[in-house]
Amino acid sequence: MKNALHHIKESTLDFLRSRFKKGQGLNEANEEMLHLSGISAFFPTKPDFLLFFDLLSPRPKVAETIARREYGDFQTPHNLSKTVCGILEELSPNILIEPTFGKGSFIVSAIETFPTLQQIHGVEIHEPYCWHTKFSILELFVERPTLTRPSIYLHCADVFKFDFHKLGKALDRDSILVLGNPPWVTNSELSTLKSTNLPTKSNFKSHNGLDAITGKGNFDIGEYIILMMLDAFAHRIGSLAMLAKNSVIKNVLQDLPKTNHPISNLAALKFDAKLYFNASVDASLFRCDFGSRKAGQGELACKVSTIESPQSIESQFGWVDNKFVSDIVAYQDSHSFDGFSPFVWRQGVKHDCSRILELDLVDGIYKNGFNDDIDIEDDLVFPLVKSSDVQNSPLSTPRKFVIVTQKKVGEDTTYIAERFPHLNRYLSDNLKFLSERKSSIYSRKSEYAIFGIGEYSFKPYKVAISGLYKKPCFSLVPPYNGKPTMLDDTCYFLGFDDQSQSVIALLILNSEPAQKLLRSLTFLDSKRPYTKDILMRIDVFKVAKHLGFDNVSRLAAQLPGSILHLLTREKWDEFLASCERASQVKPQYALFEQPTTLPTGNVSQTV
Repeated sequence: MKNALHHIKESTLDFLRSRFKKGQGLNEANEEMLHLSGISAFFPTKPDFLLFFDLLSPRPKVAETIARREYGDFQTPHNLSKTVCGILEELSPNILIEPTFGKGSFIVSAIETFPTLQQIHGVEIHEPYCWHTKFSILELFVERPTLTRPSIYLHCADVFKFDFHKLGKALDRDSILVLGNPPWVTNSELSTLKSTNLPTKSNFKSHNGLDAITGKGNFDIGEYIILMMLDAFAHRIGSLAMLAKNSVIKNVLQDLPKTNHPISNLAALKFDAKLYFNASVDASLFRCDFGSRKAGQGELACKVSTIESPQSIESQFGWVDNKFVSDIVAYQDSHSFDGFSPFVWRQGVKHDCSRILELDLVDGIYKNGFNDDIDIEDDLVFPLVKSSDVQNSPLSTPRKFVIVTQKKVGEDTTYIAERFPHLNRYLSDNLKFLSERKSSIYSRKSEYAIFGIGEYSFKPYKVAISGLYKKPCFSLVPPYNGKPTMLDDTCYFLGFDDQSQSVIALLILNSEPAQKLLRSLTFLDSKRPYTKDILMRIDVFKVAKHLGFDNVSRLAAQLPGSILHLLTREKWDEFLASCERASQVKPQYALFEQPTTLPTGNVSQTV
């Protein structure tokens, strides 16, 4: 409360001093505040009112010192909340829901913008922000007494425990606007900060076992809150408009066939997060309307524009014929190649201990991440390629090396002590670092366990792509000194025993039809634009048949002369035959690789 009053203008304080007197009762004070601001139970307790009265004079000068990072805090500036409400003005809502109202910027802007508001319901866990919002609303009505005063209910509570479903049922016949700016952090980030502001741990996206405990088990808190709001209100009358990272908006739409929320008229209005929040992230205002959704009318497409020009549609992403795409228009020209890869894409080696398991070779001596000289047997040391290396094709001398302790996931590593005593001593001496690996995938596994390893890792010839870079550049990764080259877990690859097959695959993947398909499928503002799920959708067989040998031969002119001779008609025919054989076993894995299908019908391709 001290900090909240610090931001109130002196004229407002003078007005409050004239309205409140020493000795007033709690009920009388709350009735006065209800009359002035519309806020129900402004002072929850008598001590709150007594503190308020004491703070009216002299003017407090106390600044807030709490670290707000643990709440994923990006407070919305008033000019942005005002712009957003202006865009939404035509909605004329009766009810406003703000699930994480913070300092109240959106609530204040909504009162200024929507004269139709009858009720406002807000939730905020941080008590100083609750007081800040109350006094901001009070000051607004003191300065602009002709504004419509809705009934305002501000709850100092945990958004993850608040019963929004009960609230939704009570507002069954009203026009609702869910508005706000939920936290922009992930659950793992908050866990690292030891924050208690977390939802109850649950696999809310129903990932399979391994996905649930690795990367896909991490989720954005803002996404969780948006889904909470859709669960509670999507079957009511109204709309949702919330600021969110673009990756969150993409996830909400991608999961829509599974969540089956009845929403339509989806839009993502981009804004400059660096300008408003000093955050280097791509973000938009996500808005949608509640109510029925009819398949076949484009309701599973999201229109992309900007908050400056909301009516100027730049592109659309969403679902087309049961396929999720990043650019619906571009997809029309390449959709025939969107299917199933005849070959299975693999992710590189995951070890989470680069200082110990990744090595440099300097003047014939291995050095670890601490620059210590390492004297170990060479048998389990393999050349390593990382994302930053997969831009040159073909790769020559590797920059790094990696200790590969297993040939398949779950393999017992006790053999190392018997066969490679020097390596065992090195790993044993550094067991502290290996045991500190935080991911739960290492729990109850061999001490030297790694992941992303299998027979495919030891294929001599690979075609690889970085999952992190914006440009989909595929590269050849040949063996080095007779050993297969490993890739790290930011890369994906296809492995081949025949070098000619890898060259042909490279040319096909770097061809315009495959590249155009990838451009229509990938979201370049994602942290990892290229994933196994995306790559498995490239039907290499169809692209190869579309191009034909002569076109691929012309593409081969860009290859170094040392491998150009590998492309022959005979090898081309062998490649097509291997694609056809692999395609015949597609049904055995397609059930696990195909994207989620829609519950009813197809989405129109009409833009």
